[in-house]
Amino acid sequence: MKSDIILSGVGGQGILSIAAVVGMAALENQLYLKQAEVHGMSQRGGAVQSHLRISEKEIASDLIPQGSADIIISVEPMESLRYLPWLSENGWLVTNSTPFVNIPNYPDLNELLAEINKLPRKIVLNADEIARQIKSSRSSNMVILGAASPFIDIPYQSLENGIRKIFERKGEKVVQLNIDALNAGRDFSETNRK
Repeated sequence: MKSDIILSGVGGQGILSIAAVVGMAALENQLYLKQAEVHGMSQRGGAVQSHLRISEKEIASDLIPQGSADIIISVEPMESLRYLPWLSENGWLVTNSTPFVNIPNYPDLNELLAEINKLPRKIVLNADEIARQIKSSRSSNMVILGAASPFIDIPYQSLENGIRKIFERKGEKVVQLNIDALNAGRDFSETNRK
């Protein structure tokens, strides 16, 4: 078992929370984990990405070589395209379709989505809208993680347990909202996967 995951988005969108949940789930299954992060300036909406490597064997490096990521999990569509050189030939892209327009020359959304739709293995969802529908607008990152969960070689229950551990200090209501978001994303992915 090996999973090389690239997380991408814009500062403040919850990339580090996704990494923490996946990390907790990996540890629960006695898996090795290495993580490397490059942060943007979250207060200015800078690019944020993280390399997450999970394996049942020891991992030498925390960086994922280009062309070998099993999955790119992105909470922002333009940022998902930035990391395509890292995606393996059989890898999956899971991305939010809602842009975070933080620059004056942000590309046309239809053009971005057309590029994403050229990929053979992708899940594109409006995670912000799904989060609003379940009355948890701040949990769109967990919707994205749920949509990516079928492609992560970790038991789904362990991801739920990871949410419990990461968010427990915020109370049971916040934990449940994030689990609901995870479930909604997984449902979307299972329904729309080709």
